[in-house]
Amino acid sequence: MIPAISILSSTARPIEATVISGPRSSKPQKPLLHQTLKSLSKSGKLAEAIRRIESSSSKFTDPETYTFLLHACISHKSLDYGQRIYLQVLSECREGHNLIQNPTLKSKLITLFSICGRLEVARHIFEDGLENHGAPESVWVAMAIGYSKNERFREALLVYIDMLWHNMQPGNFSFSVALKARVNWKDSRLGRGVHGQVIKSSEEPDPVVNNALLSLYAQCGCSGEVLKMFDEMPQRNVVSWNSLIGGFAKQDQLFEALDVFRKMQSEGTGFNWVTITTILPICARLTTLHSGKELPAQIVKPAKRPDVLVLNALIDMYVKCGMFDYGRRLFNGMSSKDLATWNALELFDEMVSSGLRPDEVTFIALLSGYSRAGLTEDGMKLFDKMGVDFGVSPFLQHYACLVDILGSAGRIEEVMDVYHRSVYIQQVNQTLPKSTCSIPNKLGMKSRIHCK
Repeated sequence: MIPAISILSSTARPIEATVISGPRSSKPQKPLLHQTLKSLSKSGKLAEAIRRIESSSSKFTDPETYTFLLHACISHKSLDYGQRIYLQVLSECREGHNLIQNPTLKSKLITLFSICGRLEVARHIFEDGLENHGAPESVWVAMAIGYSKNERFREALLVYIDMLWHNMQPGNFSFSVALKARVNWKDSRLGRGVHGQVIKSSEEPDPVVNNALLSLYAQCGCSGEVLKMFDEMPQRNVVSWNSLIGGFAKQDQLFEALDVFRKMQSEGTGFNWVTITTILPICARLTTLHSGKELPAQIVKPAKRPDVLVLNALIDMYVKCGMFDYGRRLFNGMSSKDLATWNALELFDEMVSSGLRPDEVTFIALLSGYSRAGLTEDGMKLFDKMGVDFGVSPFLQHYACLVDILGSAGRIEEVMDVYHRSVYIQQVNQTLPKSTCSIPNKLGMKSRIHCK
């Protein structure tokens, strides 16, 4: 601040100038051009900002200037502008200003080139000076995230391991990145190794790390570890509950998953779209309409309109429970529909006229719905239409649905005929899923029911 000058005067005395020192700024003022560049980057005017840097005779040796610009490039995924900034940074490095070793600037450059799919450039920046200058955790994490964003999970984990070899102490940021990469790479041994390091760390695991561990054991089907982790978590959020529900669903422990959802609601945790798209298929498989009907009202309460994925799951639940009216009403209210939407509802004429062709999954969904609703004749007609009108050859899953339809109507002779046809199909194609082995079980059950 400019010192204040008080002018004291009188008629008989000479003028006295008393300097009253004002408070001094502890930080030097940034040059005006720096402030201008910062303002331009915040408003997304990258072209103007970079033009000013490239045309200026001044040297830009403050990493913060470039960091602001790179952040804007990352937000807009602007590779062209990012490359020009990188060249400017290298130019300053040749003048003796080693900006590239600034951790924040280096992390931003790695992130930019990673999200733009230029991993080889990101890796070059990461390795530049690594052996001589080292790098803090944030730079290692930026490189690991870059690989993960490009679904190179093995390389992401190798970055984490290499960080340990360089005697870097991992923290929660590193743990969360390594665990998420491990979940996608599906190697439980590495996941357990990271968990051991989390336990030994002097830093308390945060909710992100705990949720990543919970997801790790849920993905591996380790129910015991999942429950132990969940019970010991000091803080739980909707992600924690979703991981537990998803873990039970993955192991076909559907009633347990439904119980967890009910407990989640009773504790006032709330839900998100992941919860809904996980729990609705469970309700459909169990035909548990009491739980499923609790959700539609909650889905439409938020201001944000539910997406197609959520509404598809809801329609699927209604149809599989034989409640076509509910499904039709929801279908009619949808502003956009995809193939999965039509798969969930018996709307063939409209579907075909709209340009969408039914596939094998479409017929499985519809035949299941007819079975639940007890529509025997309609189900048989639909089965016949598959090959004649749409050129879809029935698989064993389709025959299993037909067994359900005929068996529920007590038409045992026709059921046996379907069984023999399905056996022939199984002999022709041995690569079908194990779930198709349910046909003999369904045959036996239906026969015993209707022979009594």
